[in-house]
Amino acid sequence: MGTQKDLHFDTLRIHAGYSPQEHNNSIQVPIYQTASFDAVSPERADRLSKFEETGFLYSRISNPTVAALEARVAALDHAKAAVALASGMAAISFAILNVAEGGRIIAAAQIYGGTFDAYKKLYPNLGVGIDIVQDINDLDEIKSLIKEDTRAIFLETISNPLSVVANLEAIADLAHQNGLPLIVDNTLATPYLLNPIKYGADIVVYSATKALSGHGSVIGGIILEAGRFNWLGGRHPHFGKPVYIFGNRNVVETFPDFPFIGRVRTHYLTLLGASLSPFDAFLILQGIETLSERIKKQSESALKVAQYLSAHPKVKWVSHPAIDNNGNKARAEKYLPFGTGGVFSFGHAGNKEEIYRFIKSLNVFSYHPNIGDARSLIINAPCVTHHEMDKDELMRAGVYPETIRLSIGLEHVDDLINDLQQAFETV
Repeated sequence: MGTQKDLHFDTLRIHAGYSPQEHNNSIQVPIYQTASFDAVSPERADRLSKFEETGFLYSRISNPTVAALEARVAALDHAKAAVALASGMAAISFAILNVAEGGRIIAAAQIYGGTFDAYKKLYPNLGVGIDIVQDINDLDEIKSLIKEDTRAIFLETISNPLSVVANLEAIADLAHQNGLPLIVDNTLATPYLLNPIKYGADIVVYSATKALSGHGSVIGGIILEAGRFNWLGGRHPHFGKPVYIFGNRNVVETFPDFPFIGRVRTHYLTLLGASLSPFDAFLILQGIETLSERIKKQSESALKVAQYLSAHPKVKWVSHPAIDNNGNKARAEKYLPFGTGGVFSFGHAGNKEEIYRFIKSLNVFSYHPNIGDARSLIINAPCVTHHEMDKDELMRAGVYPETIRLSIGLEHVDDLINDLQQAFETV
């Protein structure tokens, strides 16, 4: 087998980050179900504690099973390093807190409801200001929000639930011109459909709960670092402060190739403890092995379902990246040549009672608030996944009362269309 740089995506998703010879020749990544590891000697413990030597000491900070997952996803995204966490929300929160620390974030309004709720309830109470940009592709609007204490721009590469594709390259250029890193949530796209680092993203986060694991059986999150951003450029003074446990070196001196990930691990994961369990890391690794096949089929089926809905008289609108909507199709063609994913939304033309009857009439679609599952899922987004947003916030984000989000699974597409058709007829 060639070097990692020579290998294709479909080889890396199965082999990257793991050598059987280093684990008693086990073909599968072993589950290291242990709280701690033998330090071997006081001298080695001292080196590990100061991060002068790479190794494992305590599973809250790092674990071999989790490390294999981190290395594999980093390889898929062409990132320098990754840190896996207990949930996608932990990944988002740790990334934003790590970059901001008393500063401000420019954050997209078109976002998952739980993330928007954190904009309001969590970050301001922790000293982080949030400046919401209503249209993430409006560069002038973004520019108008940049202040002296702005620390980063945060967005979703494909937004939840309306599947708006971000103009990554242009936004990254604007961010870097102003000394800002671009942080992106790439959950809906996955590394199979989109590599944000290629287009200038500096930090990538995932809810591994979704398509990475792909079976609705695990909660997890991942943060990745491109390794190109200058964290000592002036907007992030906390990266230059000496740290006692690093021998009074700063985080850039201690982790020169991945200071952001090094700081998340040593400052946030270590102290707040949102650790991913070895067993959950194992389950996510299992899911990643079939990522390409799953996402390819889900993308193809989602497009067929979207085309069916576009022609249905009981549908007011369809928001799918391949269906042109304010330049969305052109951005999808540039950034998502292998498919646009399995998640999109449409507007039901009925009233609230009819929408409820429609959902309850479905037999194949499952009604629960996950995405990226092997099963096809449906949810009335304004009332469930985005219920934290008030009416004005929902309207500004384009999540209208009639919005229904679909996450297309692995069932036969004809059965899905027939299921939707009979539900329309029932109502």
